[in-house]
Amino acid sequence: MKLTIRHETIYHYTAPLAYTIQQLRLTPRTESHQRTQSWHIATAGRCNAFSDAFGNLSHMLTITGPHDEVRIVASGVVDVAPLDRGRLVQTGNLSPLVFTVPTRLTEPASPIVAFAAKYLAPAARSREMLTLAGAIRSAVGYQSGATGVTSTAADALLLGHGVCQDHAHLFLACCHTQGIPARYVSGYIDAGATEHAESHAWVDVWVEEVDFSGWVSIDVTHAKFASDSHCRLAIGRDYDSAAPVRGVRRGGGAESLRVHVDVTSEAHTV
Repeated sequence: MKLTIRHETIYHYTAPLAYTIQQLRLTPRTESHQRTQSWHIATAGRCNAFSDAFGNLSHMLTITGPHDEVRIVASGVVDVAPLDRGRLVQTGNLSPLVFTVPTRLTEPASPIVAFAAKYLAPAARSREMLTLAGAIRSAVGYQSGATGVTSTAADALLLGHGVCQDHAHLFLACCHTQGIPARYVSGYIDAGATEHAESHAWVDVWVEEVDFSGWVSIDVTHAKFASDSHCRLAIGRDYDSAAPVRGVRRGGGAESLRVHVDVTSEAHTV
C-alpha cells in the first residue's frame, strides 16, 4: 500500500514566547516492510536529527526569539507491505525485556490485574492477544476527547471510554501482569470509513509460537493485526516515550493546539 500522509500541528499562544524546544518523532521508522519514498518536516527554527533510545529517528526543534505560534508540517509518501498475521521480521537491537517495565501510564492496578487474568496466560499466543484486544475494545468504548495524554490505563478502564492510546496503554498494562514484552507504537492509519483519526496508536507484543518467535503488531482499537494500512513512526514504553511531538516553552500565556492529519492510500497494481 502506498500511503500519502500530511500531518499538521499548530500551537498558538495568547502571549509571545521567548523560547520553544520540541522533540519530534515525525519520521517513519526504517522497517523491513515499510519504505519511505519521500518525507519532509517543515517548521520554523532549527531542527537537528538524532536517534533516540528506542531507535526512532527524531528531531530536536528549537525556536528562539519572540513568537506566538509553532507550526509543524510533516508530509510524504511511504510504501507499506502487508504483514503475515502482524508478524514483524525485525526483532530490533533492544532486548524484549526492556518492554516488560511498567510506566506511570501502564501501571497494572488491581482492576487491570483482574481484567487481564480473564484473557492472558504467561505463554499467550497471537490468537489470545487478539481476544484480549477485542475485550479491551468492548470494555473501553472509543470516544474522542474522553481522556487526555496524561490519562492512565487504569483511568480508561474505570471510565469505560477512551481513544487509541488508551486502548494501547491498557493492552500494555495487561501484558505487564504476566511479564509479557509489549511496546507502544505511534503512527498513521488509512482509517477508511471508520470514525477513528488517521493519527493512530497500537502495540507490538512478543510471542513465542511453534513457527514464530518475535514481535506481532496488533491494532487494539480495531482488534486486528496491523498491516499495510499502518505506517509506523515510533516505538516506546508508552505514549510519553513515543509521542509525535513533546516539548517545553518559556512564556506564551495560554496555549491552544490544532492537529490535522490526512492519509490517503493507493494499492499497488500487479
